[in-house]
Amino acid sequence: MTDVIAFFPGQGAQQVGMLADIAAEYAEVQNTFNEASEALGFDLWALVQDGPDDLLNQTVNTQPALLAASTALWRIVKKEAPALNVTAAAGHSLGEYSALVAADAIDFSDAIRLVRRRGELMEAAVPEGQGGMAAVLGLDDTAIRQVCEDASATGVVEPANFNAPGQVVIAGSQAGIAKTIELAKEAGAKRALPLSVSGPFHSSLMKAAAESFADDLNAVKWRAPAFPVYHNVSNSTSTLAEIPQQLLAQLFSPVNWTGAVPAVRSHAELAIEFGPGKVIAGLNKRIDRGLAMLATGDTSSLKATIDKIQGVE
Repeated sequence: MTDVIAFFPGQGAQQVGMLADIAAEYAEVQNTFNEASEALGFDLWALVQDGPDDLLNQTVNTQPALLAASTALWRIVKKEAPALNVTAAAGHSLGEYSALVAADAIDFSDAIRLVRRRGELMEAAVPEGQGGMAAVLGLDDTAIRQVCEDASATGVVEPANFNAPGQVVIAGSQAGIAKTIELAKEAGAKRALPLSVSGPFHSSLMKAAAESFADDLNAVKWRAPAFPVYHNVSNSTSTLAEIPQQLLAQLFSPVNWTGAVPAVRSHAELAIEFGPGKVIAGLNKRIDRGLAMLATGDTSSLKATIDKIQGVE
């Protein structure tokens, strides 16, 4: 058996045409997207393949698209590499749902409907144009918290994603973000720029979405994960009863990815990113260069990962 840590990406990893090459060789891709389309009532695969970009990049569509993509890749590796032994898993924001599907803690069709609903509520929580997010590069976490606090008199603004050392995303009102960008540059940030997202995700402005989402989470049948899944909010595992609470709090709490990697690090020396692109691999390289990473987002990477797990040189 080959021990691995499984990582699952969140929003930002999507692109029109993703997994097309893999779908040509592995039936699991089309089968997984067919399941997702049936659960949603529209052709998700057609949206992923044909776009347009602005439609795929809407949160309400991005979330089910990425969950389906990660699940398809997970299913392929699990089938093609019987030596796979996942010792722990974590997902970045939306990726946490992918991790829970992989761990058989929730049925895929239920998860697809959940993340579609999650996307709807996140988009509706703050009127369009009134909130957003921005990336700040080159400041440490303490400095980020300070500039957000200093700017908060202008409008709500908070750290939202601690992605890697010196790479933090903030979220809040447009006024708060603009002031934080100004202060961050004065404090020595290398770059500070707004992101093309539709709302202030992982900030206190998402609490309205969380209130509406509680019933959806509690209506789903949850099972104990087949392997440890580490949550974004706590960077730890939880009891079965606590899973919905963790997912609810995740909506309005920061994603501490800088803490997630060391939290799971003792479980294995090898990790796999189950998703399109290599966003997680890029972040992890800045967090822990000693953790070997494998990818699955294109045919050559996927086959190399399967070979590695199976011990094929």
